[in-house]
Amino acid sequence: MNKKLSTMVLSLCMASAASAQAPQLNAHNIDQVLQAMTLEEKAQMLVGGGNDGFVGSGSMLGHQKKLVAGAAGITVAIPRLGILATVVCDGPAGVHIDAHRQGTTQTFFATGFPVGTCLACTWNTDLVEQVGRCEGNETLEYGCDVILGPGMNLHRNPLCGRNFEYYSEDPIVTGMIGTAMVRGIQSQGVGVSMKHFAVNSQESDRTRVDERVSQRALRELYLRGFEMAVREAKPWTIMSSYNKINGVYAQGNHDLLTKVLRDDWGFNGIVMTDWIGKRADLPVAEEVHAGNDLLMPGYPAQAEDIVKAVKEGKLDIKDVDRNVRRMLEYIVKTPRFRKYAFSNKPDLKAHAQVTRQTSTEGMVLLKNGDINGKAVLPMEGIKRVALFGVNSYDFMSGGLGSGCVNVPYVVDMVDGLKNAGVSTTPQLTDIYTKYVAYAKSKLKADKNPWMWFLDQGQPKLDEIDITQRCVEHEAPEADAAIITIGRQAGEGMDRNIEGEFNLTEQEKQMISRVSSVFHQQGKPVIVVINSGSVMETASWRSLVDGILVAWQPGEEGGNAVADVLTGKANPSGHLTMTWPITATDVPSTANFPSQPDYYGLTDALYDHRVKGVNYTDHDEDIYVGYRYFDSFGKPVAYPFGYGLSYTTFSMSGFSAKADKQGVTVKVTVKNTGSRAGKQVAQVYVTAPKGGEEKPVKELKTFAKTRMLKPGESQTLTMSVPRRLLTSFDEAGSQWKGEAGDYTFMVGDNVEHILGKATVKLGAYTEKVSEALKPQVKLSLLRK
Repeated sequence: MNKKLSTMVLSLCMASAASAQAPQLNAHNIDQVLQAMTLEEKAQMLVGGGNDGFVGSGSMLGHQKKLVAGAAGITVAIPRLGILATVVCDGPAGVHIDAHRQGTTQTFFATGFPVGTCLACTWNTDLVEQVGRCEGNETLEYGCDVILGPGMNLHRNPLCGRNFEYYSEDPIVTGMIGTAMVRGIQSQGVGVSMKHFAVNSQESDRTRVDERVSQRALRELYLRGFEMAVREAKPWTIMSSYNKINGVYAQGNHDLLTKVLRDDWGFNGIVMTDWIGKRADLPVAEEVHAGNDLLMPGYPAQAEDIVKAVKEGKLDIKDVDRNVRRMLEYIVKTPRFRKYAFSNKPDLKAHAQVTRQTSTEGMVLLKNGDINGKAVLPMEGIKRVALFGVNSYDFMSGGLGSGCVNVPYVVDMVDGLKNAGVSTTPQLTDIYTKYVAYAKSKLKADKNPWMWFLDQGQPKLDEIDITQRCVEHEAPEADAAIITIGRQAGEGMDRNIEGEFNLTEQEKQMISRVSSVFHQQGKPVIVVINSGSVMETASWRSLVDGILVAWQPGEEGGNAVADVLTGKANPSGHLTMTWPITATDVPSTANFPSQPDYYGLTDALYDHRVKGVNYTDHDEDIYVGYRYFDSFGKPVAYPFGYGLSYTTFSMSGFSAKADKQGVTVKVTVKNTGSRAGKQVAQVYVTAPKGGEEKPVKELKTFAKTRMLKPGESQTLTMSVPRRLLTSFDEAGSQWKGEAGDYTFMVGDNVEHILGKATVKLGAYTEKVSEALKPQVKLSLLRK
């Protein structure tokens, strides 16, 4: 044996002996494993495996294949220490992985659940938790360890393209619904990554925009939902957002990720970045120091930067060790580390039933007029309808981008109505069906550079012209007309006012012509809104008889809509966001852009400083959503909390009583109508005047009844912690509750209050970290 070969054999033997002696990771020896790691291995642990990621096999450039096809990313494995790679998948509305894989005919579809707005509009935390259990089960059975969701950002403005993933304009709704979702998912032994932390209020220029916002608005609105879920549901992970907050990138923001998240709230999981990679203007050392434990999707250069920064004294090894310890604590909890034998066969049929029930309960009935002296809905005696609108035939189950799901099917309106015993007029159905097939084939042939991204979901097909002659032909053959108005949005794309928030000219003409002709024959016209977000209704709602907001309700959409229209299900959804009369009525619209954050644009195209693009001033401050419209007396199309039912309810016996924890409120809800149904009790509070200007009233808790039969009652009991009855005092860096009389109100929307009670409370203060102070002066909106 020559000398060179002998040396190689000796090196291999020594490496093998070292590996044999190295501790193997388990839940009880994390400190020992950490001590045994080299600096290079520690750096690898803090950087994701990339789209074709790398693993720590002693080389910073080792590679491995994806563990789950279509998953969003992986963490790095270090085999010599028994550290396994873990898998994270996208999924605010369900598990996002590839449905088809090479080498097998098996499919890997996931259930398309209702989007975030639809889930939140159920106001039913038990039902949302059940959806979470289903999502968690599919995450587990498809071999993933963490699902990237729920989305917990606020609806600051109705034009945000990603509002469909988020729950509400209100932080309490966001916190309570988000907490339920986290609990449900994590009950299955997998983790969540709540996102996007924080103030990801727009998609335009999202990777670099500076969200300039007061400390008070941050604490009371944009952070509070996250805080509630962190304290109550213990999420495994949180995702730091792309944007800056008051001049500092969220992923490198020590105030946000350490002072607020860990010191104030007690978070003990890991923080991962959103999928940005290496930033030219943010040193990796700053991200690690700030408390970002995992840089995603991860590239070898980032690990090399960590090693270099430590060696040059620019990064404290204590920060590295702290983050690595958190990563190891996360890894030992995962199914993959526990060697769970995932099946790749979750019970999709059972989960489809859950999504159908949930979506019906989240749909919101906005209008139910009379025609011929009778309520339009539920449809009775209607056997055939004329079905207008492209999205009746290409019903959208969810939004675009990483928040979509590769579903096994989507039930459209034609099949949903057919399954409910209602047919559609043949000629109109034939026209639309052929057009949809043509439009989809044309879209696939389109060379648009966005096409790869639009494939993540169902792009909106162009509407077609509906002539007067067409409508006149259909009316005699149908008992009613149903028009579906569709809207699509997604990651990286904010919405425009014209043609997206507002109706297009084609849609206006369609509604006008259909309503005129059908009403002349005494037949009703019903509009179904198939959109994940708010749209304009005030200019056309008087022309139609019924309006049902179906949202993007998941794969069972058509069946769920038919359940509500025919009365099989009684709508009980209530809006979790204000529907304004016009988009410009929302004060933040003045500081809201409509410029897509196109991938691949050079920095040169961003050298201008355009208000609302490179930076966004939150001049509306705390007056987001109903807090603005209610406090300033501005009219709206539909108020926050609004929703109709096929039955009626009363609320009585409302009481509020102080206790050691805060205030306990009770109300008795009675079904006073003729159909079984559910009702939401929304509790608002007016605080005494103090040093801080306050909204007229703010939601503080809510509850939903079980299904009540006609004449049946249920007493709901809700608790409001004292710390939620406070405002944020910026000067003192504290939560401050004034001593005095607090007025508690209960109603079924913010404008419809049915009971009041007054409680006298003592003063309350709670000190927190001084953090996230704006670097510029904001022109804050005040009454």
